[in-house]
Amino acid sequence: MLAKIKFVLLAVVTICSGLFDPVLHAADARPINGLFLGDGGHHIPATRFKELEPVLKERGITLTYTDKLEDLNAANLAQYDVLVIYANHTKISPEQEKALLDFVNNGKGLVPIHCASACFGNSPAYIALVGARFKTHKTGVFKDTQVLPEHPAIKGVPPIETWDETYVHDQQAKDRTILATRVDDSGAEPWTWVRQQGKGRVFYTAWGHDERTWMKPGFQDLIEHGIRWAVAGGAGSAAAESVFKKKEGLKPFEMVKAAGPIPIYKPDPKWGVQGRAADMMQAALTPDESKEHLVALPGFDVQLWASEPDIVKPVCFNWDDRGRLWIAETFDYPNELQPAGKGHDRIKICEDTNGAGKADKFTIFAENLSIPTSISFANGGAIITQVPDELFLKDTKGNDHADVRKVLFTGWGTGDTHAGPSNQRWGFDNWIWGMVGYSGFHGEFNGKRLSMQMGFYRFKPDGSQMEYVRASNNNTWGMGFSEDNIIFGSTANNNASMYMPIANRYYEAVQGFSSSVLGTIATSQRFYPITDRVRQVDCFNCYTAGTGHMLYTARAFPKEYWNSTAFVAEPTGHLVGKFKMVPHGADFVGVNEKTFIASDDEWSAPIAAEVGPDGALWVIDWYNFIVQHNPTPQGFTTGRRGAYETPLRDKRHGRIYRIVAKEAKPYTPIRLDNAPPEKLVETLKNDNMFWRLQAQRLIVEQSQHHSIFLPPLIELVKDTKLDEIGLNPASIHALWSLQGIGALDGKNELANAAVVGALKHPSAGTRRAAVMTIPRNEAGEKALIDAKILEDAD
Repeated sequence: MLAKIKFVLLAVVTICSGLFDPVLHAADARPINGLFLGDGGHHIPATRFKELEPVLKERGITLTYTDKLEDLNAANLAQYDVLVIYANHTKISPEQEKALLDFVNNGKGLVPIHCASACFGNSPAYIALVGARFKTHKTGVFKDTQVLPEHPAIKGVPPIETWDETYVHDQQAKDRTILATRVDDSGAEPWTWVRQQGKGRVFYTAWGHDERTWMKPGFQDLIEHGIRWAVAGGAGSAAAESVFKKKEGLKPFEMVKAAGPIPIYKPDPKWGVQGRAADMMQAALTPDESKEHLVALPGFDVQLWASEPDIVKPVCFNWDDRGRLWIAETFDYPNELQPAGKGHDRIKICEDTNGAGKADKFTIFAENLSIPTSISFANGGAIITQVPDELFLKDTKGNDHADVRKVLFTGWGTGDTHAGPSNQRWGFDNWIWGMVGYSGFHGEFNGKRLSMQMGFYRFKPDGSQMEYVRASNNNTWGMGFSEDNIIFGSTANNNASMYMPIANRYYEAVQGFSSSVLGTIATSQRFYPITDRVRQVDCFNCYTAGTGHMLYTARAFPKEYWNSTAFVAEPTGHLVGKFKMVPHGADFVGVNEKTFIASDDEWSAPIAAEVGPDGALWVIDWYNFIVQHNPTPQGFTTGRRGAYETPLRDKRHGRIYRIVAKEAKPYTPIRLDNAPPEKLVETLKNDNMFWRLQAQRLIVEQSQHHSIFLPPLIELVKDTKLDEIGLNPASIHALWSLQGIGALDGKNELANAAVVGALKHPSAGTRRAAVMTIPRNEAGEKALIDAKILEDAD
């Protein structure tokens, strides 16, 4: 009896050591996304996959099956944390080999199982990556012997005994760590091992010929442990997240009695209860104190640029052609939308006049607004979104105070103040682009009714025409352009990154066609805060308030960010997330690279992250203990305009930060107001897209100087030099400038020749701009056909 008790205790200890293994069940036992590569061979990988996949899915590991070697490409692999191989492919192409090696070297996991050690015999690099190559085998029932049972990759997994093939390997690497062997009369054959490759990890086991092994719980546990170990040390893993920890040595937060009840959000039971029932809350920190709680990726500094009392509740921002920051301050948000001219909100110009790195001059440009949500610039003034109107404000006296105020158009929905228009900016096509949430738009243009719900829109700067570009799948607050005019966005809930491929108008031009609602391209919707003081009402632990989708389009950050990294703010998680836009055929994958900056200050609420004139990332911290607008928590009342009522909504704070790269070159301020034509054209070559678009806008607005701009713009189009990432941005902006000044109407031979020549430009971005701007006539159609643009590799 005593022996039985000891056995049961040993079993319990063994099981519990697996349940609480640091690799398997630590706080970072996050969902894992993997690709399973099989083939059509005698091991029947598709069947083995069906035996394993549902087991691992219940444990948070999602596997996608493929037997196509073409899926071994950088864009596709970028979606995954780990690659599992169970196949007998004999050859791998150089491109596929490179994609696989880069995948592991850059920090991802590889789990080759059984016959995977016989794969890709033409690749010595793959054999070295696995750590050995299959040579011969017999069969039989046997048991493995664990050499390092405490190693985290197998800790808690008991030895396996089953019928299988008795693999023997050759070309065995010396840099493996052997975890288990198969012992017979010939000696101990390495059976399960791990190795490090670059920043990544490899886990291999020779177990796994057929269902007799694959259906064993011990084998399934072994593969789960192996996958988690392979992922745990790589890029995007919990280990890589370790840079995002609370700073040490800061004084404890002060707790104060709340002015009202603190909402408790009750999600699905598996998440537990969010929020706190107590009536105590964290006290607000001073701007300097809160800055110390912001953690940035290594290589970056956080700098406080403006804060209360100089600025209060900034809800959006933009910069003018002098590089001055304009912000909209709102006291009326969220419940107090006022009639036109009766609001309490304002537009403020903020300047650093002495180069000290902080704003020191603040000028109120316009007052008596109510919940302005966007600022853009055109025609010598500012376009301000204030539902239900789109306003044009202008200073005609030179004193930075608007003395002209007119409505460009009206029709924005007023039902919910966090579901209206946002993110307006001058586009490559010389229209104003923006996003709108479910409050939508219902208005008239030229006698025609226009209605839209959530998604992308654009309108002409004079307000004469508007277009619903494409629908998003829920409340929408994010948009950004790449340097080659690819359009991306994000939504508030579970769609942190999306790509706008084809506008509605092209579908509508074909009878019977209709566009689809845009879904997500993000590999994961999860976010990664550095505090558990997170209050959310839906999409728990995910982007439930994702705002903005600005790509890094300057050159002050490291090269890896250029024209590919997008920033999505998440105020409920007190962070700004980081997504890599990876081309994938005619689409994109938004690889969730986790966190760029984060805070453990409960009040910190980043709501916008934009690349500024200096190439730094500028961030608005809404700084509010209550971020969530709706739905209404139990015990609270829904107020006007959709937000629940609470006295805890702050009306006094607000901060703006600059996130700067430590190795960035010093920035020399420039200004384009009153710039001569030659300076505007020269600025199209600036290394910051902000300045290029400003120059393009000013060129287009000065189209009366058509003859002055034409020759230098054509020369920029003809320039075929490429930058470090294969772009020639100046030629792209030159083409759109030519279009904007009316030179691409088909009547100017020199301009026509330039755009036709650009169809064969070495930069795909320039070729794309040429396709979009070429005259819509027979000559333009013939040029597209002659250039074989439909056969373009991009």
